[in-house]
Amino acid sequence: MPDVGEGLTEAEILKWYVQPGDTVTDGQVVCEVETAKAAVELPIPFDGTVHALLFEEGTTVDVGQVIISVQTGAEEAPAAAAPAAVEAPAAAEAAEEPAAAARQPVLVGYGVSQASTKRRPRKAAPAAQNGSAPVALPAVPAQPEAAPAAAALNGNGTGHAVGERPLAKPPVRKLAKDLGIDLASVVPTGEGGVVTREDVHAAAAAAITPQAAVPAPAQAVPVPVPAEAEAPVAGGARETRIPVKGVRKITAQAMVGSAFTAPHVTEFITFDVTRTMKLVQELKEDPDLAGLRINPLLLIAKAVLVAIRRNPDVNASWDEAAQEIVLKHYVNLGIAAATPRGLIVPNIKDAHAKTLGELSTGLSELVATAREGKTSPADMQNGTITITNVGVFGVDTGTPILNPGESAILAVGAIKLQPWVHKGKVKPRHVTTLALSFDHRLIDGELGSKFLADIASVLEHPRRLVTWA
Repeated sequence: MPDVGEGLTEAEILKWYVQPGDTVTDGQVVCEVETAKAAVELPIPFDGTVHALLFEEGTTVDVGQVIISVQTGAEEAPAAAAPAAVEAPAAAEAAEEPAAAARQPVLVGYGVSQASTKRRPRKAAPAAQNGSAPVALPAVPAQPEAAPAAAALNGNGTGHAVGERPLAKPPVRKLAKDLGIDLASVVPTGEGGVVTREDVHAAAAAAITPQAAVPAPAQAVPVPVPAEAEAPVAGGARETRIPVKGVRKITAQAMVGSAFTAPHVTEFITFDVTRTMKLVQELKEDPDLAGLRINPLLLIAKAVLVAIRRNPDVNASWDEAAQEIVLKHYVNLGIAAATPRGLIVPNIKDAHAKTLGELSTGLSELVATAREGKTSPADMQNGTITITNVGVFGVDTGTPILNPGESAILAVGAIKLQPWVHKGKVKPRHVTTLALSFDHRLIDGELGSKFLADIASVLEHPRRLVTWA
């Protein structure tokens, strides 16, 4: 599993495009994986024949683990293939320490971290004595049968020597810390006495229900399966548990962090957008904009950019370490998008410098890419202000939570025909409600109110797109 950068340490295998026996060529996509930020296709870096797929679809794999074995060169001796990290090496070598210098598969735009695959030397390395690699490689995942032997090494029931620091990858250590589990008390089932994430989960379950620790260690290692396979299996089932991972997991963590870090304030405004709706129809018929997607969201995005120009101090971020407010002289406009894998917020880079047509193109590409699940991590970085359109679900408004690191988020409610006083008479008019949540460390009540009022003013009288631009 290549190092994808962006601080990510694991990825879930969504789909294999090859099977054992298939011929692969340099650059051919062999699988699709989902990190905590996006789904990405992985290419193979050499020619050969697929020997084995070491993890099933739906399995979450740590960065640096070998996921596929490929035999290069039909006449080559197995030992000659040892320098390549994902060729057919000895099972023990492939499982624990792939050669970092030879590992080349990377996600597009990201390099391979040479340090991410380094692990401590194993206590035992059962290698073939004749120098040839074993034919079968399914021993890469940790074997449950190793647990009793590992535990017996030191007679303390854990497999760790007294005072010895347990062996575990950084992601496993973080998981143990989050769950409040002492790694020294965990029975390792990984080869060489390495604590795996399954071991930590088993220890956490045993801490809650001690009787669950009675079965043999082999029962403590669950077989990963996709979320789709965990639907109710019986008509009388009262609960269904769905693992939270990938995009949903990182979104949940980010929202909790944002909600309890940035002091949120939300303000609302309800107003008449009839003129904006008429302008949308006129722009759809404009030959200069032929082929572009014109909708209310486009003009709302433009209104936000105009309001930021009038109130530049809202476009900022909080530097906790330096205790400084960082004013941004660019706008990376985020658009919250609901996808099958969860909510993501890609952003249009330098939206402030784009024409209406360029902004329309940017919105269309952003939404299409998000729906296909192909949004890259870079597209979701460095956002400044976000728009979330809850109106498409028929919702009038809401109190949105800030995207971490951003100063404000605007929720757009449903646009509906309602009785409205217009020029002294009650008439049916298109009315909507905007809700603006902002970080009160960056934006005080006056600035936030002016910014929201300016957005509404532009949409109520869209000629201000020109007069205020």
